[in-house]
Amino acid sequence: MYKRDKIFATLLATIICLLFSFPAQAEMTAQEKTALKAKILEVLNENPELLITALHGLQQRVEQEQEQAKLTTLQNQRKALEQDPDSFVAGNPAGDITLVEFFDYRCGYCKKARPVVEKLVTEDGNIRLVMKEFPILGPNSETASKAAIAAMAQGKYQQFHDALMAAKGGLGRAQILQIAADTGLDRDKLAEDMQKAYIADIIRKNRQLAARLEISGTPAFVIGDAIVPGVASLEQ
Repeated sequence: MYKRDKIFATLLATIICLLFSFPAQAEMTAQEKTALKAKILEVLNENPELLITALHGLQQRVEQEQEQAKLTTLQNQRKALEQDPDSFVAGNPAGDITLVEFFDYRCGYCKKARPVVEKLVTEDGNIRLVMKEFPILGPNSETASKAAIAAMAQGKYQQFHDALMAAKGGLGRAQILQIAADTGLDRDKLAEDMQKAYIADIIRKNRQLAARLEISGTPAFVIGDAIVPGVASLEQ
């Protein structure tokens, strides 16, 4: 009985969709539409629970289609996520597991996630950690990301990244440059390199990638076919 009702509810949902779609209405006469609507109302009056079942089925189908669309987008962006030459790779660059992190240096949750990520990468020993600079918390965040990207040219991205993540305060430009000097970076060269167009292009590219993946907050992680928002989800 339940199986029959479920099949009928699915059929009913399909009929409703077809009935109220423009092409279907164009092919039916006014008399046919009136008769079909009356029949549907009659069935629903006799079996109101079928409407709930039908709507639930439609909702599930829509959600499944949305998830499939997200998965397709993720798969299409795999190279940009995992093999981008402009993104620093921490952990084991030769590892066969890739974890991508979108982060902001002024994000408290990103700072909270840092020891969790470090522990995961260290204990596993086979994880490529791809770092995606994703400044979303204002101009200071963008300045910090520009400085970090510029630090790659001096071979000190990881040290500078760690220092920025550990820093307190608002991370204004003067503080960022002082942290750079304390990390052993050539402060003047860094300040000059930060203004180069390619650095702004990298940040813009990361933002576009995040938008395509519907990532709007930090931290966000991508591993395999999963997008994991927040440190709590990563810990699980």
